[in-house]
Amino acid sequence: MSEYNMQILICGGTGCKASESEEIRNAFTELLNEYGLEEEVQVVMTGCFGFCEKGPIVKMMPDNTFYVHVTPADTEEIIKEHIVKGRQVERLLYRDPVTKTVIHDSKHMDFYKKQIRIALRNCGFIDPESIDEYIARDGYQALGTCLTERTPEQVIDEIKRSGLRGRGGGGFPTGLKWEITAKVPGDQKYVVCNADEGDPGAFMDRSILEGDPHSVIEAMAINGYCTGATKGLVYIRAEYPLAIARLKIALRQAREYGLLGTDILGSGFDFDIEIRYGAGAFVCGEETALIHSMEGCRGEPTFKPPFPSESGFLGKPTNVNNVETYANIPVIINKGADWFCTIGSEKSKGTKVFALAGKINNVGLIEVPMGTTLREVIYDIGGGIRGGKKFKAVQTGGPSGGLLTTEFLDTPIDYDNLTAAGSMMGSGGMIVMDEDDCMVAIAKFYLGFTVEESCGKCAPCRIGNKRLYEILERITEGKGTMEDIDRLQLLGNVIKDASLCGLGQTSPNPVLSSLKHFRNEYLAHVRDQSCPAGQCKALVKYTVIEDKCTGCTLCFRNCPVGAITGEKREVHFIDQSLCIKCGVCFDKCKFGAILVS
Repeated sequence: MSEYNMQILICGGTGCKASESEEIRNAFTELLNEYGLEEEVQVVMTGCFGFCEKGPIVKMMPDNTFYVHVTPADTEEIIKEHIVKGRQVERLLYRDPVTKTVIHDSKHMDFYKKQIRIALRNCGFIDPESIDEYIARDGYQALGTCLTERTPEQVIDEIKRSGLRGRGGGGFPTGLKWEITAKVPGDQKYVVCNADEGDPGAFMDRSILEGDPHSVIEAMAINGYCTGATKGLVYIRAEYPLAIARLKIALRQAREYGLLGTDILGSGFDFDIEIRYGAGAFVCGEETALIHSMEGCRGEPTFKPPFPSESGFLGKPTNVNNVETYANIPVIINKGADWFCTIGSEKSKGTKVFALAGKINNVGLIEVPMGTTLREVIYDIGGGIRGGKKFKAVQTGGPSGGLLTTEFLDTPIDYDNLTAAGSMMGSGGMIVMDEDDCMVAIAKFYLGFTVEESCGKCAPCRIGNKRLYEILERITEGKGTMEDIDRLQLLGNVIKDASLCGLGQTSPNPVLSSLKHFRNEYLAHVRDQSCPAGQCKALVKYTVIEDKCTGCTLCFRNCPVGAITGEKREVHFIDQSLCIKCGVCFDKCKFGAILVS
C-alpha cells in the first residue's frame, strides 16, 4: 500500500461508467478535499469488478468492504460513517438474495467464492491508466525474465507445457502456435491481438483491455520475442472507446518506460505496437478475415492453408491470439507452467472468463477453473434463475454455439466436454434462458444475427442461412409445415459441411441444437399452431378468464386498439379480430384474469 491510509476503489468499467461511476469519483474527490482527508485517502478508478448486476461498485481498502448500487448522493455518508467514524454503511452492503444475510466483503460472496482470477487478476484492483500500479503487481517482470534469462525456445516450451489453449474459441494450443510461427523464416513477422469480440452479450476482452491493458502489451512483446516479430497490431472494434483510450495511454507509458520500442531493457530486442480499428463485423473475429480488414480489404476469410503463421499480414508470418489468451501469458511465465497445470481439467488447463447474462440473478463477468460445472456457474456463482423461474437452457459459444439443457447442468466446462454436448466454448458468452423463452424464437434470433453478419463470400453461408431464417420465420408466424422441420435439419447440416469459414460452419448450431432438445416446441408451432412459451405473437391468443375477471377496467383502459370491451364490475371480453397481441392487458391485470395460450 502507498502512503495513504485508505483507498476507495471505484469500478470504472463501461457498465458502471454508464451508471455515474465517474460522478461518484468526482464527488469523493471533492468531499475528501472539503474534509481535509485528501492526503490520507486515495480515490482510484479501476477496471471492472465483474459483479455488473450490483454496480456501481465501491470497494474500501484495506478492509475490503464491498458497497453496491452506490450513487453520487451516497458518497458523503460513506465518508462520514466509514472513513471518519469507522462504521460501515449497512444499507449499501451486499445482501444475499437467498439467506438475506448482509455480507461485508467480496471474499464471502457466492459470486466470487469459486472464481480464480488469472486473466482478470488486476481488473478491479489497479488504476488501468497507471503503469506504476501494474508494475507494483509484478507487471513487466515476465518480459524482463524472458529477455534477460531465457531463450525464445525456452519461453515457448514453458507455454507449451502450461497447456494454455487459445481463448478466442478455437482452443488451439497457444505454445504450438507460437512455435510454428517462430520456425517459419521471414524478414518481417507480426504479432496480432484479436480484440474484435462480437458475440451478443460478450464483453470479456473489452473488460480486460479496460481494466488491465498492460498485461496484453507485455504478453504481445513476449510473443514477439519468441516468434521473431518486431511489430505488433491490436485489432479492436471502434465501438470500444474506453478500451481504446486506455490502451493508447498504456502504449504511451510503455514506450516512455522503455518497455516498447528499440533495445527493450538493453536486450537488443526491438518491438512496438500500433492499433488498427474494426467496424464491428462479426466475421472479422476469424483470423484471416481480421488480417484482410487490417490490410484495408474486405473482411472476408480465405482458405487455409496457408495459415497466418506462414502467410498472414501483408503476406508475412503472423501470430494471432485474442485478448484473454494474452492476459494469461505473464502469469504463466512468472508462476510457471507447473503451477498453471494444477488449475483446470486434464485437457483444458487454467481458467476461462465468461460473460454471464440472460435470465440469471447475478449478471456479470466471471473467471472459473476449467472443469467447473454449468450447475456451479448458474446456481452458485450466478445465484440461480431470476424470479424463481425454471431453468430451461443455456447458450454457450454465442451465435456459433448451441443450447444445453438441464441434462447437461453437471457437465464440466471445457473445450472437449462442451463440444461433445453439442455446443462449444467460443470466446466465452453464456446466456441463460428460463421457462418463458421460446427456443424456436431464440434460434431465429441467433440466426438473424448470423445472416446480418455473414460476409457473403460463400453461397452456403450467404444463401443457406437466409433460407434457414425464412423457414424459421414461417414457423414462428404459424405458417410452417412438417416438411419445414425436416428442411431445417437437412439445410443446417449442408451449411455446416460446405461453408468456407468457422462462422458459416457453426452458424446452424443454435437451430440444430434447439431441434435436438426442443423438437416438441417446433411441433407445437407447426402442428398445434401455438407457442408454448407465449413469445411468438402470431401464435399467441389472449383471452379473459371469466371467473377471475373483476371488471376493474384496467385492461380496457390500457388496450391501445380498443380490442377489449366490458362494463365496470362486469366480465370483459377480447375481440380477437382487433387484438394486436401486444400483451398490455396481461401486464396490467392485477388478478391473473388474462390467459395466454
